[in-house]
Formats: sequence, C-alpha cells, structure tokens
Amino acid sequence: MADPHPGRGPAPVRHLARITDLALAALTLVFFVAVALATGVRDPWQGTIPLGLLLGALLLVRRRWPMTVLLLSIGGILVYHLTGHWSPAGWIWPAAVAYFTAATTPRVRWVPALGLAQLVHSAVDARRVLDHNPVRYLIHVAGEGLLLAVLVAAGLTYAAGMRWRERLRETDSRARAAEERLRVSHEVHDVIAHTLAVVGVQLNVAADALEEDPAAAAAALRLAKNIRNRAMADLRSLVTVLRDDPAGTAPQADLASLGTLISDTRAAGLEVTLDEHGDRAAVPAITAIAVHRVVQESLANTLKHAGASKAEVTIGYRPRSVTVEITDDGRGTPGGADATEGHGLTGMRERVSALGGELTAGPVPGGFAVRADIPVAGSAA
Repeated sequence: MADPHPGRGPAPVRHLARITDLALAALTLVFFVAVALATGVRDPWQGTIPLGLLLGALLLVRRRWPMTVLLLSIGGILVYHLTGHWSPAGWIWPAAVAYFTAATTPRVRWVPALGLAQLVHSAVDARRVLDHNPVRYLIHVAGEGLLLAVLVAAGLTYAAGMRWRERLRETDSRARAAEERLRVSHEVHDVIAHTLAVVGVQLNVAADALEEDPAAAAAALRLAKNIRNRAMADLRSLVTVLRDDPAGTAPQADLASLGTLISDTRAAGLEVTLDEHGDRAAVPAITAIAVHRVVQESLANTLKHAGASKAEVTIGYRPRSVTVEITDDGRGTPGGADATEGHGLTGMRERVSALGGELTAGPVPGGFAVRADIPVAGSAA
C-alpha cells in the first residue's frame, strides 16, 4: 500500500517494507525474464531484460509515488510492444504490483481507467490471433480483464482493511484516554478530600488556640499551609494529564508516601497507627497507588465524618495480593448512611474493582472499618 509518510513509522516496519519491495522487484524481473525464455524469446537482452529491470526498479519507489510508478510501468510495456517485441505473458500482469499499489490510494478511480485503456490496446494488438484462434483470443482478453479486476479489488480491500485497523487503533486510544481521565478524576477527588479534611482540622485548631496559645495556632497554620502546598503540587500534575500533556507529570503517590500521609493525619488530631507485614518493594506501581488512595480516602472520611479519636491502618503484602484494612473508633458514616454512598467510597470501590479486587466498608463493633483485597498485577489467581 502506498504510504503517505514513507519515512515514518517504527524502524522494523520500515525495514520490512524495504525488504518487501526488494523481493517484489527481484521476483518481477526473474519471473518476466523466465516466462520470456520459456515461451521462445531468444535474445532477452534485446528488450525483455531491460523492461524487467525497469519494472522491478520502479517497484522500489512504489510507496512514495504509486501513480507515477503505474504510469511509467504502463509506458514501458507500451514501448516494448511498439518496438516490435513480443510479449511473453500479456500486458497487465507485468505491472500487477503497480496496479495493486495504485488501487490502495485515494486516486483509485484512475486505476480502472488506465487498465481499461491498456486492455483495449491489448485487444487491438492481439487481433491477428482472432483470425486463426478465436478461443485463444477470448481467453487472452478475458484473462487480462479478470486479472485487472482482481488487482483493483485486492487493492481496495487492502486499503479498507488498513483504514479499519487505523480506526480501531484510534478508538482504542480514545478509550484508554477516557479511562485515564476517569482515573485522574478519582485522584483529584482523593487529593482534594484529604487536603480539605486535614486543613479544616488545623484551621479549627488555629481558631481555638488563637487567643490562648498563639504559638500553637501559628504551628497549626503552618502545617495547614504545608499540606495545602503539597496538595497543589499533586493537583498540578493531575491537571496536566487532563490537558493531554503528560510531559512533566510528577510520580503518583504510592507506598513511599504513606509516612507523610500518616504524619499529616496525626497532625490533624487523629491518633493513627500503621502496621505493615510483608515486602512492600515487591508491590507493582499501579497496586501501590491504589493502596495509598484507599488509605488516604479512608482517613479523610474518618476525619470528616466519623468523630473518631484513633484509627489503625493494617497492610499485608503477600506474593499474590495486598490486603488493606483501616479501622477507627468513630460512628461511621453520618446519620447511619449506607456505607456504599458517597463519591469517596464509590471511587475507592471502583479503583479496587478495576484491579480485580474487592472493597468492603461498614460498621464494626466499636467503630467503622474499610477493607480492600487487591490482587498483585501479573500474579496467578
């Protein structure tokens, strides 16, 4: 097929295209000369080999100039006949590859017209056969016409297939982009929810201590400012993704950021303990991000709604899965609402489900618990 950008594409694809063109050029030369010798041509250097070389050489640039290659191929065959040389195998097939390549281009409508003109000339040129062998003449003309039809149809089919594959790639790319935007929207929600929860607590502390303990109020405000700055950095990187410019995005929060997350939550007044079992280094990045976001969202909910004084985060790293459990001594969701309600829990559930895991959340004796079981990517079930 003609390539509108022959110099582009992956290197292996370009190398394969060059090898294919070289092979077709060699086959055209060898087959044309072999048929000529097999059908009685005595001196192939007097027209047969030069024409074969021309037809083969033209195929080396067929992807860049498909219509030019077809016109020059037809012109070479015409000159071959007009100079008194007998064609060893008709008019159409020596230019078969050129016809096929041209039929894959947007100018395909000119290909049948050129082919029909060549067929008419072929029929007129072979009229002397009609006088003594009408059957052979009909076979010659019908065979040439059938070959032309097959080449044009094959070119059209190939071009349609390539367009269909390109549309599939574009559709798949758009789907992946939409999935990424949905994931990023969850990230934005998690970052904002956690930041507002922690900053809100610190502002309340600052407001209560402003008159009696200005130093404590100042410390609370500084902590709120630091948390806000980190959140803004996260949001900038996420918004960059939403703007279709992935360059310069910061790494997403993962297991290495759990310490900072726990420290921020403790500073907001919630007594948090972190208990980890297993090797966190073996956890893939996508699973690590999900674990961090589950912990972050759960602690944010605890700060905002639970009225809890302490929480415990337990993470178990196993070869095939990671288990995350966050429990607190609060009252759970406000007003006894169903634990599945709200964007926070819904977002966590969707994130875990997308990785093949399961998340449960609900009241437990003495408080509220969120538990997530997340398979490790690439592990066997």
